[in-house]
Amino acid sequence: MATRIIKTPPTAAPWLQALGEPAAQRLLAWGQAQTDACLADVFGYHAVQAGWPGFDALQTNRMPHRWLAQQEFDDAPPTPDLSFDSRAWPWAAESLDLVVLPHTLERSADPHACLREVERVLIAEGHVCIVGINPWSFWGRSLRSQQRQAAQDGLAPWLVQPIAPHRLRDWLHLLGFEVQLQHFAGWTPTWRSERWVQRWSWLDAVGRRWCPVLGGVYLIVATKRVPGGRLLQGRTWRKVPSRSAVAAPAASIEAPMRTRARSKNESLS
Repeated sequence: MATRIIKTPPTAAPWLQALGEPAAQRLLAWGQAQTDACLADVFGYHAVQAGWPGFDALQTNRMPHRWLAQQEFDDAPPTPDLSFDSRAWPWAAESLDLVVLPHTLERSADPHACLREVERVLIAEGHVCIVGINPWSFWGRSLRSQQRQAAQDGLAPWLVQPIAPHRLRDWLHLLGFEVQLQHFAGWTPTWRSERWVQRWSWLDAVGRRWCPVLGGVYLIVATKRVPGGRLLQGRTWRKVPSRSAVAAPAASIEAPMRTRARSKNESLS
């Protein structure tokens, strides 16, 4: 497999335009800034970004082998490195150091299977970075509303099933991952007008301080933990004889026996 350094201009995914241009651009800019900061110092040899070809999540990462993988639900990118189903990854077990899933789980037909494949291909102490839409936010509700409207209008269906961050943390925990960080952004409604977005921008400060879990988009970075053990040489302990195991002196045993025999003879006479 050829090594490819991702160098594509970031663009919003077509399905993301349902949130409106202001929200889509804010999500793209925030996600790019977060992945640039979080993944710059993740070291290893092999990294894969699965999904969203227009999002360059690995541009600051310094691993020598980085690939962009097209998923079954993606629009065809100009020059994909490889293409595979999100539920069946072509790598051997424990062969990747970093996996990035930008809105991949919420678009996969089976997010559980996708996450199990990520756990399989990651090495011990490998990292996974997940970006997703929060279903309990203004953005998540707006996305579901747009989906229902598109279905009623008979438009081409596009499947996006946002996953709540607390639910995703439970999945990661069951697979042996430890969440290292979690960031949120986007507390304003998904207005179509930038003017209205600016007018309601004070909600970002309120949400960031008082209810961060209601942010429209989240980023989670988790590490794969593999329990292991090492057999240590036992410590040499000094043997101390038990007091109950010490033999009693013969005199102390025989004396009571003579006393009992003498008493028995006297009673017979």
